[in-house]
Amino acid sequence: MSTTPVHDRPPFRDAELPLRERVEDLLGRLTLDERVALLHQYAPAVPRLGIAAFRTGTEALHGVAWLGIATTFPQAVGLGATWDEELTHAVATAVSVEQRAFHHHRAAPIGAGPISLQAWAPVVNLLRDPRWGRNEEGYAEDPLLTARLGDAYCRGMAGDDPEHLRTAPILKHFLAYNNEDDRCVTSSGLRPRVLHEYDLAAFRPAVASGAATGAMLAYNLVNGRPCHVSPLIESELRRWAAPTGHELFVVSDAEAPSNLVDPEHYFTDHAESHAAALRAGVDSFTDHGEDSAVTVGRLQDALRRGLIDEDDVTRAVRRQLAIRFRLGEFDPERDPYAGIGWDAVDSPAHRELALRAATEAVVLLKNDGTLPLEPVAGVRHKVAVIGPLADTLFEDWYSGTMPYRITAADGLRAALAARGDEVTAVVEGVDRIALRAVSSGGALSVPADDPAGPMAVTPDAETGDDARFDVFDWGGGVLTLRSARTGRYVTCGDNELTASQVLPGGWDVQETFRLEEQADGTELLRHVHSGRYAAVDGASGRVTVSADTPAKAESWRRTVVRDGLAEAAAAAAAADTAVVVLGNDPLINGRETQDRPDTALPPAQDALLRAVAAAQPRTVLAVTSSYPYALDWAQAQVPAVLWTAHGGQESGRALAAVLLGASEPTGRLPQTWYRGGDPLPPPLDYDIITAGWTYQYHRAPALYGFGHGLSYTTFGYEDLRLSAARIASGEPVTATVTVVNTGERAGTETVQLYTRAVAARYDAPLLRLAAFRKVRLAPGERRELSVEVPADALAHWDVATGAFTVDPGAYDVLVARGVQDVAATARLEVTGPTPAPRKAVGVRLAAVDFDACTGLRLLDADPVTGDAVGPSTPPEPATAVFRNVDLTGARTVAVQVSRPTADGASGAVPSRIELRCDGAPLAAFTPPPTADRHTWTELTAPLSAPPPPGPHTLTWTLTGDALLAGFTFAEFPEFPE
Repeated sequence: MSTTPVHDRPPFRDAELPLRERVEDLLGRLTLDERVALLHQYAPAVPRLGIAAFRTGTEALHGVAWLGIATTFPQAVGLGATWDEELTHAVATAVSVEQRAFHHHRAAPIGAGPISLQAWAPVVNLLRDPRWGRNEEGYAEDPLLTARLGDAYCRGMAGDDPEHLRTAPILKHFLAYNNEDDRCVTSSGLRPRVLHEYDLAAFRPAVASGAATGAMLAYNLVNGRPCHVSPLIESELRRWAAPTGHELFVVSDAEAPSNLVDPEHYFTDHAESHAAALRAGVDSFTDHGEDSAVTVGRLQDALRRGLIDEDDVTRAVRRQLAIRFRLGEFDPERDPYAGIGWDAVDSPAHRELALRAATEAVVLLKNDGTLPLEPVAGVRHKVAVIGPLADTLFEDWYSGTMPYRITAADGLRAALAARGDEVTAVVEGVDRIALRAVSSGGALSVPADDPAGPMAVTPDAETGDDARFDVFDWGGGVLTLRSARTGRYVTCGDNELTASQVLPGGWDVQETFRLEEQADGTELLRHVHSGRYAAVDGASGRVTVSADTPAKAESWRRTVVRDGLAEAAAAAAAADTAVVVLGNDPLINGRETQDRPDTALPPAQDALLRAVAAAQPRTVLAVTSSYPYALDWAQAQVPAVLWTAHGGQESGRALAAVLLGASEPTGRLPQTWYRGGDPLPPPLDYDIITAGWTYQYHRAPALYGFGHGLSYTTFGYEDLRLSAARIASGEPVTATVTVVNTGERAGTETVQLYTRAVAARYDAPLLRLAAFRKVRLAPGERRELSVEVPADALAHWDVATGAFTVDPGAYDVLVARGVQDVAATARLEVTGPTPAPRKAVGVRLAAVDFDACTGLRLLDADPVTGDAVGPSTPPEPATAVFRNVDLTGARTVAVQVSRPTADGASGAVPSRIELRCDGAPLAAFTPPPTADRHTWTELTAPLSAPPPPGPHTLTWTLTGDALLAGFTFAEFPEFPE
């Protein structure tokens, strides 16, 4: 307890005062320079006021990361597969308790002050494209499932004390961030419907409920404008938060403020860019690591130049201080979480929770009756565990350090032994090779006296393990090499090769290589990260990664000294069942900064599966991966297939429990698994409606649909009914259904409720998740469930009114086991006035508010706010279609246009804008050149003929470099003098 007399304490130290008064008192005591200094991630102490240093951000996505040993839970996509809000809340609670323990009992590894209690989690970016490198970090492709799990995670992180936060959760990454390649300069094009129905929908609930205390902005641009200066920060995020009584604390992503100038070139200098970000709503700048001088200098420059003022600075600091007060920094004696001890980290309860989460994340994709592998009296069942992930657990970039590791082989070995069965073989199924230098005939080897030392070519080691390496194929020609002598991976440091790494890792992975085949049958060894080739010093035999061209590189001949496929097939044939464990290393291919080019299994893994299945008909495929694969062959040929995300320390025990039937498979897919032959849209096409992304709009049959997952029992659905067959627009309805366990085992069903509009006037989703509920039933048990279908489950964003609306008409309410397995449907009629045609005369219509489009890109009309459209691939034309438009009395049309490049600069087609009404020409414009794309000219033209009465379909066609921001019809000709 503080011994300072109450009358000597400044008001900000008085815990009895309201939060707002305490914050304002402290703000008033800080000088302007002190406030500016607080805007950097590493906010310095203010000793004269007794204020400690503060840092934003501790990574806590599925465990406390980067700080040492901590309980490691399944990846976020694995938590998404549980479809379980209560479990997700429990995991977040455990993570936040451990974060508190680190804060109280361990020193920060970098910078002054304690480990931050602000948690940079969860990630609620939607898994639109399964090739996204950071697929593992999101929960689902569906905004409702993502939002509910994200809200649960935030509530668990924040705790339930009405005044104090256990930790302060930050939603990542606002907004529309789903590609890694060139992420700092790519723009995600979001038409209003996609923006409001899809991307914003994942963020809104956690913010509106007050569970999220802040948001991190994304690296990318949206509609040509960097997310760090987006008007949506204020117009959406903070508007949602306002009713909670707390403002969101918005942080930048690492180095993103500097990106605004280079590489984005959106601003000419850093003072201008930092000022714009601060005015847009950024409260903390994560830039230049712990060195705050650069950021503070830029902001001070912006102040001197009048680009920002004291109020801009104060507003941001106010938000930071409010969070710090709520975290108990200024009254630790009243902090209910201050007593959390170090024994909370890796506690028995957290280990048990990690096992539960890993178990519930397992999804059974296919089963012909092979699973579960139940014991047979008097028979000793023999299982071979095969594959590159059979006896390995991987961490990802945002994992904690696992306190222990239970692999698939470990879990099966222990569980089978406990019932009298056995694992007869653990085989990775990879080739062991030797590489012999063509120049000397010597073999690439580790030093006999120092196996972790620099590698060289030595003739004497060619027959021993010093010169043998296991080759792992991760797809796209990317390999890792593991020394047979040391069991460690070959890495490159200072251009030298050493077999010294326990596992591949680090931000810049140095353990990946390619063996590039040459015309003469030899191969070149190329280091992926540096792009350079291995060369051999003729005198010493030392191997260095120093050749910048193939001509300077050493050529190698590969000799297979152990055939991985043959070894795996023999092990499978000698067993009663083969369990093949395939998947990815989360730090290789498909990771932060790198998307996957496709969804194919690595070729060597595919070949391994086929070889094992040919040798052993009872083959089970267990995929452990951060993302979906195209498993077409396995679905057709393998008796049973499971998937789990990388599940953390308890992965193997969880997988064994499901394989052997000790636990039921309860996971359901949180995203679509597409077929291998299904051409996916381009990664940068964020228009899920036009492109056909996700289960909502993808029309080709998926291999495994969203929500899919089998059980060891069966469930039936009976008597689906609605509380009303007819409701007024905007009213909710309750759906009631009886779920029956029709099998012979207890099991858990995830009841999924979907809606769809029948004969909609807009491009409606094929299905849309409206609600879900998990229910556990004993054999023969039946339970009646009632689930409210809220009005917004039927709503769409109406571009004509700029608001959500529920159209009158017919809707289906469907109960399903997944989008490919609908169990029952009930028809619902919504009453209300028919939507009026869109009024166009005397009203400016934004070009971005189209109903349909082809070949269109969205861009910023102004650096601060507003959107425009233009052709995405000039000289190809683009079209924007506006349906149900009322043109009564229209005689002229005025357009806001821009043409920022010389005519024909992007192609031979001249820049032109044409308007058609119901297919007939109505007006045309040739936009004049403008200074830049943010400079607009208004042109007016008479209509070629008065439109007839009634609603019309307008089609704008843009060619060349023409850009369109908006248009207005008028009743009388209005031409400039």
